[in-house]
Amino acid sequence: MTEALETMRRTPGAPCWANLMVHSLGTTEEFYADLFGWEYAPGPEQLGPGVHALLDGREVAGIGKLPPDRHLPVAWTTYLATDDADATAESIRSCGGTVAVGPLDGGFVGRVAICSDPLGAIFGLWQAAPHLGIRPRGIPGTPVWSELVTQDTSTVGKFYEHVFGHEARAHADSSEDFDYLTLLLQGRPVAAVHGVGRSLPHDRGPHWMTYFEVEDPDAAAAKVLRLGGRVVQPPREGLSGRLATVADPEGAVFTVVRSRS
Repeated sequence: MTEALETMRRTPGAPCWANLMVHSLGTTEEFYADLFGWEYAPGPEQLGPGVHALLDGREVAGIGKLPPDRHLPVAWTTYLATDDADATAESIRSCGGTVAVGPLDGGFVGRVAICSDPLGAIFGLWQAAPHLGIRPRGIPGTPVWSELVTQDTSTVGKFYEHVFGHEARAHADSSEDFDYLTLLLQGRPVAAVHGVGRSLPHDRGPHWMTYFEVEDPDAAAAKVLRLGGRVVQPPREGLSGRLATVADPEGAVFTVVRSRS
């Protein structure tokens, strides 16, 4: 999983960035600094108040501040790479999705847009500026995997295939009780779609889940509690390794994982 993303993440259709919009920027910065060891640098002014999270001086994620009058759910957003944000936005519309924001100029970072698939899962588009370097992957505190949690994989899987050119491959153990697709580009896994049917959280709806690498998911989940967050699903063994699903103090849900090499 980690090796594939390191190689493929700048390929159009691959997850390439994770961004969080929050109400209290300073408090959120402190939470993730304590949890992952992040430091921060100012983000692009064109995209509003926010910071880029750094590990060893290299960017790993973004955190922005919501306008005071926008009472929106706080959630991590997965961005998918594109070579042409405007053309991809048109493809999203023609395939039944929605483009809510942009595409707009993000200054030195390139062009970005906020979209949703036909079942309502929000994701971003990022047409990265050519000079941007490779971000670290597979070390603790970095995004390592993205998974779409939705009602079922059939309709929405076709949407991502058509828009981004993914090959959607059913998991070997897929059945009526386990609906799971791996999304591949050039034969390499870059993300997944997990159909959970009626088990979809009513307060969240379809959503992209960001996985962050940690050395010890059990210890990370316990630390989230100490820092004022909560454990949504306790540590367990999953397809990608040992993991736990947690939420930060503002309610943004994410997964910590010790991925299998």
